[in-house]
Amino acid sequence: MTAAPPGRLPRGGSLRLATRGSALALVQARLAARALGSAGAGAVTTVVIRTAGDRQPDTPTDAMEGEGWFTSELEAALLDGRADCAVHSAKDLPTELAAGLAVVAHLERGDPRDALALRPGEGSGLADLVGGARVGTSSPRRAAQLLEARPDLRVVSIRGNVDTRLRKLDDGEVDALLLACAGLDRLGRADRVTVRLDPRRHVPAPAQGAVALEVTQGGAAAAVVSGVDHATTTIAVRAERALLAHLGGGCRLPLGAWARLESGRLVLSAALGVAGGAVRHAELAGDAADPIALAGRVAAELAG
Repeated sequence: MTAAPPGRLPRGGSLRLATRGSALALVQARLAARALGSAGAGAVTTVVIRTAGDRQPDTPTDAMEGEGWFTSELEAALLDGRADCAVHSAKDLPTELAAGLAVVAHLERGDPRDALALRPGEGSGLADLVGGARVGTSSPRRAAQLLEARPDLRVVSIRGNVDTRLRKLDDGEVDALLLACAGLDRLGRADRVTVRLDPRRHVPAPAQGAVALEVTQGGAAAAVVSGVDHATTTIAVRAERALLAHLGGGCRLPLGAWARLESGRLVLSAALGVAGGAVRHAELAGDAADPIALAGRVAAELAG
């Protein structure tokens, strides 16, 4: 079939979703397809695309240069007409999207917290880890906040999908793992969560647990996809990603940002790893109608 022009649905009204091929990405694509179908989008099909990050599964994330390792190829599929909508883990998106593209909807957010996973029967939290225990994570943010709480632990860089990481834990390559609760929940692996960490102390990554739907600007797909937006999630994600942009950082910046509505106000908690192993914390409340302004105030607190 001839590809449709970017931003337009192909003949017959089928909406093509571009997604990575990992188990978690496919679950998220199914969630998007279900939401779009319920909103009257008609037939929804999936286009699986392999990204640069997928092609280099053994490259430590701290050795990856630039942004877009898990998103650029999906954006390219939108721009060349192979797909009408890209489904992303929102935390993977670069701070600046490719020209002509926009995120017009977020699905309802999953649990944004980090999870600590131990082997069954070996404890119930961070306090049960002995000094020098090896904790697997590829996230500078998680590493900085972990060592703030337990400087006696040892961080081990680890990559791979959730099942691969859990297997390394069970095989004794590490003594504990830090993972995203939302990913474990969506994969049906919530049983491996030993404890869901306090998000004020172990502040999640910006947009963690959110699924972003990206389209070409102004086309028919944008009108269709925007109809499934979960407004509360979008407000929170806008605040968190605006903070990331204010600080001039990409996905490697050791920044945690967690926004939520409390008594009608938008509250933004943040934690930033800085030189020397310290972590700066800030938490402010503001008008939910202006998440960008709140992010600017929190950025100033962190920089101060």
